[in-house]
Amino acid sequence: MIAALLATSPAHAAAVALPENLSVGAMFWQADWLVKLVMIGLGLASLATWTIFVAKLMELRKANAAEKQVHDQLVSLRSLRDATLDSNLAFTPLVREAIAELRLSSDALSDPEGIKERVVSRFQRHEALVTRRITRGVNVLATIGATAPFVGLFGTVWGIMHSFIGIAEKQTTNLAVVAPGIAEALLATAIGLVAAIPAVVIYNHFARQIAAHKALVSDSAAAILRLVSRDLSRGQSIPLAKEG
Repeated sequence: MIAALLATSPAHAAAVALPENLSVGAMFWQADWLVKLVMIGLGLASLATWTIFVAKLMELRKANAAEKQVHDQLVSLRSLRDATLDSNLAFTPLVREAIAELRLSSDALSDPEGIKERVVSRFQRHEALVTRRITRGVNVLATIGATAPFVGLFGTVWGIMHSFIGIAEKQTTNLAVVAPGIAEALLATAIGLVAAIPAVVIYNHFARQIAAHKALVSDSAAAILRLVSRDLSRGQSIPLAKEG
């Protein structure tokens, strides 16, 4: 009986060794060199996704907290001069943009609507600048989410082609021979999905967060515009903020 167990057929031995040969690490090392490059590239893309997630999450939290504090202070003011006297508000970009335009328009105070239009124009350019800065890196997530599955699929197609070539060379369709090559190829698609799915979810999350931050900046701009409008209606002099 012991002799019978030791005299295991080669096919049976291959079937027993099959699960070990199909471990993720073994499949990677046994894969074709191009499939390995695809897997490494997708792994780096996944690393980039999570790096951007952590960095952008901290950036947005800090930016939202600062902008909310500015907005909460602005809505309680009666005049733009009050903002220039507050050390926390005097050097904020929106306040400085409003003061800069009022200074340049000091000889055109008889046209308050024109002044407000120019202030709004400055605010719009500032909001565009904020949008460009806050979205930096987020578009990389969209690229990863859109391309990673196809890159993984390319690795799979190449790996299966390589497996079929091996089958033709060995002149056998034994599962122990065919399965490892096909499994290695399919691993590339799996890694592509692992890279793409979090990238898409994180991108959508940040898209909502960025939209909320832009709305908060717009609310702050609207609050300052109301202060400018009040000052123009009252005929108050142009406030002079301290230069930084």
